[in-house]
Amino acid sequence: MGKPTGFKEFTRELPAYRDPKQRLGDYKELYVEFSDEKTQKQGARCMDCGVPFCHFGCPLGNIIPEFNDAVYQGDWKLAIDILSSTNNFPEFTGRICPAPCEASCVLGINQPPVAIEHIEKSIIEKAYELGYVKPFIPKERTGKKVAIIGSGPAGLAAAAQLNKAGHFVTVYERADQIGGLLRYGIPDFKLEKWVIDRRLEVMKSEGIEFKLNSNIGVNIDAKEMEAQFDALVLTGGSTVPRDLPITGRELKGVFPAMEFLSQQNKRVADIKVEVDHTGKPYQNGSLSAKGKNVLVIGGGDTGSDCVGTSNRHGAKSVTQIELLGKPPVGRDENNPWPLWPMILRTSSSHEEGVERQWSLLSKAFIGNEKGELTGLKVVEIEWKTVDGKPQFVEMPETEHIIPCELALLAMGFLFPDKTGIMDQLKIEQDERGNIKTTNYQTANAKVFSAGDMRRGQSLVVWAISEGREAARAVDIYLMGTSNLEAKDEGILAVH
Repeated sequence: MGKPTGFKEFTRELPAYRDPKQRLGDYKELYVEFSDEKTQKQGARCMDCGVPFCHFGCPLGNIIPEFNDAVYQGDWKLAIDILSSTNNFPEFTGRICPAPCEASCVLGINQPPVAIEHIEKSIIEKAYELGYVKPFIPKERTGKKVAIIGSGPAGLAAAAQLNKAGHFVTVYERADQIGGLLRYGIPDFKLEKWVIDRRLEVMKSEGIEFKLNSNIGVNIDAKEMEAQFDALVLTGGSTVPRDLPITGRELKGVFPAMEFLSQQNKRVADIKVEVDHTGKPYQNGSLSAKGKNVLVIGGGDTGSDCVGTSNRHGAKSVTQIELLGKPPVGRDENNPWPLWPMILRTSSSHEEGVERQWSLLSKAFIGNEKGELTGLKVVEIEWKTVDGKPQFVEMPETEHIIPCELALLAMGFLFPDKTGIMDQLKIEQDERGNIKTTNYQTANAKVFSAGDMRRGQSLVVWAISEGREAARAVDIYLMGTSNLEAKDEGILAVH
């Protein structure tokens, strides 16, 4: 908890966004400076709630009331010690996490919840400023070698933990830069890439080795890797996008969202837009929204990122459509606290300019005689519950065309890429196409998996959690026991 009466004395306050006209001219982070004193007041709002349901919401099992109190007291060293005991990368989660912990905050029952995500970011940035973030170099090495395949948040978390346990860790990444989704999926205005690079320097100093342009199963034989290492951890993510196989899909102007977003991340980093994350040339050349009517298909975070990027390109207009109905502004009675609130969310990108439409079924892409996209034919639908299951029906005489020259498919991902390493190692898949494991271990005892590759498409915070838990499973496999932290043990267990 923070100050006993803090929740009565202070209101929820967050850093303000920079003016839209200013921020649309660059790819820098969105926020203006926020003083330590203001952050301490936010920590003071954490009340003695008896049962801290923020633990229920946090996939990492962060010890939230304790680090809130440390911030309120101005003890930044204690705050980072508490936070880093459960979270390897608070600089990531403090910027891009949707904060399920805040949705479960007890104060949030009838007041604005504690600003946990902002406090988390403030702790780690203060820790870097004061020199509290230092490489953890094991005093002894076990002699065991572990390969991490994939350098997204799950892979990096697994690498950090396994190095902490004293193993020799090598991270392999098929792209030209480390970071996975963090590097080439999330726009810089949400996560500037110096944040990743700063952490990577710490990890390199800890003894972790990183290898780029290493596509295991393609340009490096997976069976040879299996023979060279004592354990392999597959953390390649969920990378096969959900497509929209309707008439006109082949038209020039219809592209996967990640192709569009990753290209812009490369431009910001001054990297030539030539090859994608697999090392293959971009199939559709250089993509730009400048001067175009842009249609974003999909209402999630990726869609929002496409909106923000399109506006920064100088799009003529941006429209975002969603198959599902418009969410309510507040919780429905069947969606009570502390469950995740299924409510209407407006991102910073939405505030910069977009027309949002819901309950639209895509029927066909429309093009001209040159094979260029000119619009999308849609029809309005009505959602109904039949036998407890949601179903939709098309509304008569509602079919119409949304003009667009660029359509971005932002409908999520299906499963990991099955070619390459999964084929060579004959990795078994579950019914959803993800890697099948028992306690993060595949049927091949030497091979483990974590993150979206195992769990399915999810949050960065869940990926970090997966990487940490998989690392512990690997450590037990190699050594018979483990001293690494586990969130399912102890008084602060999260289930």
